[in-house]
Amino acid sequence: MAIVGRKTNGKPSMLILILLAVGSCAATFNILSMLFHNKVSLSSGDLSSDPIFEMPLNTARSKSGLPFHIALTATDSPYSKWQSRIMYYWYKKKKDLPSSDMGGFTRILHSGNPDNLMDEIPTVVVDPLPAGLDRGYIVLNRPWAFVQWLEKATIEEEYILMAEPDHIFKIIRKFFPEKNGPVANVDPIGNSPVIIQKDMMEKIAPTWMNVSLSMKDDPETDKAFGWVLEMYAYAVASALHGVKHVLRSDFMLQPPWDLETGNKFIIHYTYGCDYNLKGELTYGKIGEWRFDKRSYLRGPLPRNLSLPPLGVPESVVTLVKMVNEATANIPDWEVE
Repeated sequence: MAIVGRKTNGKPSMLILILLAVGSCAATFNILSMLFHNKVSLSSGDLSSDPIFEMPLNTARSKSGLPFHIALTATDSPYSKWQSRIMYYWYKKKKDLPSSDMGGFTRILHSGNPDNLMDEIPTVVVDPLPAGLDRGYIVLNRPWAFVQWLEKATIEEEYILMAEPDHIFKIIRKFFPEKNGPVANVDPIGNSPVIIQKDMMEKIAPTWMNVSLSMKDDPETDKAFGWVLEMYAYAVASALHGVKHVLRSDFMLQPPWDLETGNKFIIHYTYGCDYNLKGELTYGKIGEWRFDKRSYLRGPLPRNLSLPPLGVPESVVTLVKMVNEATANIPDWEVE
């Protein structure tokens, strides 16, 4: 998890976002979602919790009162739509709270055509990759979508929050030549969650797209990285441009493995949550109580999901309560 910031002598605090980041799966992708409201200063002079790596010295915080624009990539599939609607609900609810650093919001729709959420969610339509170029790996459209969006959009904020998950890396040297330095220069991140300056993103995005396609064309790399390939490609692309990230261990939690929300920024619900009626995790077996977003690939999940049994971790309970609140308040929720 990473933030690319700029150093300042002030002590601003950012509204902590429990951005309920919707998890990835093969042939689908992630979308940021729910927002919480704790405060933490992201300036290097006042960190409520220490970053893994310190703030780069050549960076400083934006002078804008709204330093980051939230952007996510999406398709027009029902699975993508219902997750986008939940995320946007929480964005609207938390954006105007005191000390919020949230700016504008864009859903980057890379299906090539408008859909029925255009009036509900601020959306920019971009083209998908040419037919066949994604090799059946739909998330290769993500870097290409960012390239197009950055070329056509007018973004007032200096920073962009990319709303996807991140992962550590494996095979890298093929795409990060020795002349660029040790592999350790590649930060152990993915493309999201990342807060990054807009001008940096404009430089990185085309390289990110090209590295993603090159990795997909290399059988060894494609096999090793699988569906997180474009995330590793982002790490390589940013390193090729000399961009360093501030890595924070408190930026994201993942139920059911992380038990409490605490002061974390992001809930990432990529994993299914299966429990028996005693509140015990069933470890790979479908539980008597379960929450798994992949159960709702063809349409929106129902309103008023049942709460977990007693004994289930607070992180899972919070996740379900936030989903329920959003679906209860979004008009025409059942519409695909």
